[in-house]
Order: sequence, then structure tokens, then C-alpha cells
Amino acid sequence: MARASKMLINKVEDCVDEMVDHIAATNPGLTRLHHHRVLIRDDIDHFRDQGRVATICGGGSGHEPFAAGYVGRGMLSAAVCGSVFASPPSEEILAAIEAVKSRRGAGTLLIVANYTGDRLNFGIAAERARASGDVIDMVVVGEDCALQSVDRTAGRRGLVGIVVAIKVAGALAEEGKSLREIGDVLRRMTSQMGTIGLSLGGCSIPGRGTTSFSLGAGEMELGLGAHGEAGVRRLELRSADDTADVMLAHMTASHLRLAAGDRVAVVVNNLGGMSLLELHLVARRFLDQLRRRHHVTVERFYAGHLMTSLDMAGFNVNVTRVDDVIVRCLDADTNAPGWPRTCESARTGKRLHDDNHVVAMETMTSSASKSVASGDSADIRIISCVRGACEALIAAEEKLNRLDDECGDGDCGSTLARGARDVIAKLPGWPTSQLGPLLLRIAACAEKSMGGASGGLYSLFFTSAATAVPTIVGRPTPEVIGKLLRKGMASVCEYGGARVGDRTLLDALAPVCDVVDMTTSLSGKELADKMAEAAEAGAEKTRTMEARAGRASYVSGELIKDKMDPGACAVAILFRAICDCL
Repeated sequence: MARASKMLINKVEDCVDEMVDHIAATNPGLTRLHHHRVLIRDDIDHFRDQGRVATICGGGSGHEPFAAGYVGRGMLSAAVCGSVFASPPSEEILAAIEAVKSRRGAGTLLIVANYTGDRLNFGIAAERARASGDVIDMVVVGEDCALQSVDRTAGRRGLVGIVVAIKVAGALAEEGKSLREIGDVLRRMTSQMGTIGLSLGGCSIPGRGTTSFSLGAGEMELGLGAHGEAGVRRLELRSADDTADVMLAHMTASHLRLAAGDRVAVVVNNLGGMSLLELHLVARRFLDQLRRRHHVTVERFYAGHLMTSLDMAGFNVNVTRVDDVIVRCLDADTNAPGWPRTCESARTGKRLHDDNHVVAMETMTSSASKSVASGDSADIRIISCVRGACEALIAAEEKLNRLDDECGDGDCGSTLARGARDVIAKLPGWPTSQLGPLLLRIAACAEKSMGGASGGLYSLFFTSAATAVPTIVGRPTPEVIGKLLRKGMASVCEYGGARVGDRTLLDALAPVCDVVDMTTSLSGKELADKMAEAAEAGAEKTRTMEARAGRASYVSGELIKDKMDPGACAVAILFRAICDCL
């Protein structure tokens, strides 16, 4: 959400100049025009001599990467930066025209967002340049679908669709197309696009100390402008899917009617303060609905920060009808720093996946299980021990959570119970005549169902233990048990960083290993009882240990004094349950 008065700036009056300086300083392909808030391509002399159309765009700062981030080969020749949310003066625009215009009379294209200040100042610059003999065309982009203004002087507001226009214009200019050709393509394309936005709150404007607008805790604004101008209505907060559906329905109801078979490009634009997780959720829904409900072909899809409103927690979505020319221009190479890149396929290039973007793959566990014939008989005792250990962890869920309350996040028991339930659910289909594949199955459940650091540690333990006994069939001997326990512990120490004595589950495991190492003649039941006793004794000792690993190491020692480590307690519960099952 907006931070209002909390902004990392030096002086309000200097913030735009300092930003422009840094963009130029850190992008070798850009230079700043002396005494102006204008960024130009560093190869502009060569470009001007080639007789290609120069492309210029700009507007108020605070929308970055628009427009400064779109200067470069295949996009803008120059960008003009105004003060925050204020159109740049015509003198700045004229300076940009003079700096980048073709020396062979190819002309200059001004790409302008449909806001009154931008239209006026770019219009003044265009007329003055024409009066000096320059060839100028100006394309105004206004594709907002939220409102239908009754004021014919206003029209539809210019939003993120202008970034698509910049990309297409820049690519056509790089190809050597004429000023008229480029203008014709842009006017046709921008008449076939629509954008609608939504915000959860206003943005923080330098020097103002307040947000641009405010919303209630359970409200969101549909159809706002690029600076937080009023939208079409306020809605109750909804889910990501429902929000995307409302926006798409409003856009396609009258402003941009889509027909089955249409080809489109989509931009889901972060207005600055929305998490990428949220952005991808709504973007996912847009893609799905366009394909399944509107039956259009989504040729290209871009999601990220393209035209922001400082730190506004919101986004807008642009849908543009495309043809082969537009797709070619969108795909054309550019070194402009702000244009989003997607991960191309070596087989299909930039073409989007259909619905089959999820592929099956053989995991370590599945390949290991194939080494066991489906007809192998199961060792009933092994199944009984695994099930009994899991049931014991589930029964101890609340106890372990209470132990974890003071030193962790209070979910140790719930995390282990979640993994245990997954193992019980899958156990009937597992091969158990070979110990290695069984341990790998348990490791996979721990990693997937438990998650987090705990899931990782348990998965690591069982995976390493499995590699120590890959070909063992049937009931394991004490020697095998000791080998797999030591191997699992070694990996936990290596990757987790803990050691015996740090008040962790290792302090219950280490005594068990010692018992197994010293045992040569005990029966299965007797050995299991000794192992359980050792684990319980080790867990008890953690009451007096200083925590030197895990979350407990970050809290005061007083909070965990005389309390058993929950991880060590869980190990003791596991071994006691195994003993009881024999």
C-alpha cells in the first residue's frame, strides 16, 4: 500500500533529475541530453544518418519504466521526462526533436498519451517544429475502457496501451518504414485495443505527505486513471479470479468486443505496489478466460512493471487485436531496458504454450520404484512401523505445536502431521520389499506435503538414508539401520548447518546411532526399545541445551528454558511408535 510521507528521496525538486541521471549512467546504450530531462539512444548519430523515422514519447515522471525505459534500438529514439505526474514542457520536447530527427528528412513521430497536458505540450512542440520545416506526425493513444467521457475534448484516457504502440512504432522505424506507414499502423492498432485498471489504494507522491486517494479496508477502485483519477465504481474486495472476471466483462461489454478466432496480445501491468504473486494470479485468470470464454488466440502475453503510478497497489490489463505485422514488431529485438522479456522456447520461439504447459517427468522416487517388481511381497512389519510412526505424529500434533510456540512459529506438530497424513494416504500403493525406494517415497512426501525448512530437512534425511541402502531387501539388520541413520544425519548436518548439541532433532538421533553401533545380538523388539529409550533420553537433554540452530536460536534463552526441543521430541515419538509396532 502507499507509504504517504515515507519516501526515500533527497529533495523533491531534484528527484526527477537524479533519476534521469542514474538511468543514463547505468545503461550504456543511453545518454542524457545536456541541460534537459531527455534521454536519447547513444547511437543516435548513426541512426539519424540512416534516414529512419525518429520516435519520441514522454510524460510525467513516476510512471517508470515508461517512458525513459523504452529508449533504445527498436523502440524510442528519445524520451522526455516531466516532473512527477506532470507533462513535460514543450521546450523539452522541441529539444528532443532537434536532437534525434533524421538528417535525411524521414520525419519524427510523437507518440502521446491522451491526457490534456500531454496533448497540449506535444502539440505545441509539433507545431513549432513544423514551422521550422520539420516533418512531424503525432499519434495520440487513448484506450481506456472504464469510462465513456461526455466531454469530446477529453476522450478515452491513455494508459499502458501506449507501451505497445511504442514497441510497434520503434520496430517499424528500425525496419525503415516511412512516417506515414508507421502512423497508419499505429492508428489502426490503437483503435483495436482496450485497457482497464484496478487499485487497492492510492500512491505516495513526493512532497505531498498524503496518498493520491484513499479507499476503505474492504474496497477497491475499478477503472482508475494513470494518476489515480476516479474510476467507474468502487467494489468490495474480491478474489483474484473474480476481480479479473469483472474487469474483463466491463472491457468487452461495449468498448472492445472480441469475437471467436480473434488474435490478441495482452499486457498485465503492475501499477507499482502490487506483489508479483498477486499479479500472476490475475494474469493467469485473464489468459484462461480469454481462451476459454472468448475463444481468442493469445499470441503474446506480458506481465510486469511497464507503466506504473509510483507505488500504487494495483494493475491494469491491456488487450490489443494483432496481426502478423504487430506480432513481428512485438517480437523484434530491442535493447531498451524496460521492455519485458519472456523465456523463449528452443522449439517454438515466443509462441505461447497451449494448455499443455505442464509436463510429466520421472522423479527419483518413481524411477527407483520401477526397480521393484509389482508382484513383490510386502514386509508387513515395515508397513506397520511406517503407519504406526505416522499415526503417532498425528496424535502428537498439538503437543508439538505447544513446544514450538515459544521458540518457533507454533506449527511443528501441524507440519509433521501434514506429512504423516500424506504418507498414510499413499502407503498402500508403495513397494516395501526394498528399503531404499520406500525411504525415497517418504522423502518425497516430506518435501511436498510438509514444505519449508522442516520438509526440506526430513526429505534430505530420508533421501540420503535411501542412498546408503539402495539394494537392501526385507527387514534391515542393525548394521543397515546404523548405516542409513548415520548417512541421513550427515546430510542434515552438511546442508542444514546444525550439529549435535545445538538443541535440534540431531540430539535425539545421535544417541540412537550410538545404541545401534554398540548392539550386535539384540532382537528386533529389544533393539527397537533401546533405540526408543536413547531417543527419549536425547530429547530430554535438550531442555537444558542452549539453542544454536533453527528458529530457537533467535529467541531469548529464558523462553525455552526447561522446554524440550519439538524436533527432538518428534524423533523420540517416532522411535517409540516403531518399537510399539514390533
